[in-house]
Amino acid sequence: MLEVTEADFDRVFAINVKSIYHMARAVVPIMRAQKRGVIFNVSSTAGLRPRPGLTWYNGSKGAVNLLSKSMAVELGSDGIRVNALCPVMGDTALLESFMGVPDTPENRKKFVGTIPLGRLARPLDVAKAAVFLASDEADFITGAELPVDGGRTV
Repeated sequence: MLEVTEADFDRVFAINVKSIYHMARAVVPIMRAQKRGVIFNVSSTAGLRPRPGLTWYNGSKGAVNLLSKSMAVELGSDGIRVNALCPVMGDTALLESFMGVPDTPENRKKFVGTIPLGRLARPLDVAKAAVFLASDEADFITGAELPVDGGRTV
């Protein structure tokens, strides 16, 4: 926690939080004019169930969740729905950083063992959740934090 530099802290919050500010300024006026829209912000299971060694990342994803809820409250009367997608870790270049240990078969097995469905997230898992939230089938869902996590946050 204390080994993170201020530059790294700023980078995490710029990517995970400030980007939502910029997106909202760009798209909300258009959505308001259309009197409809769907926004989903990409959060993480880290914003729901923080893990040690990732305090500032966890906090940035917690901010994404609260921003999503606040935006849902503020924009609902404009016909705009806002939700947060909260995927568990996937097999990406950042995997080792988020595991906090070397990416060895043994360490990966331990982490995957914490996911009841027994695997890491796949891009298609997150895409399917996003498509659902953007669909008419989800037209009464706003302000939700949707775990796409194979049961990790249960």
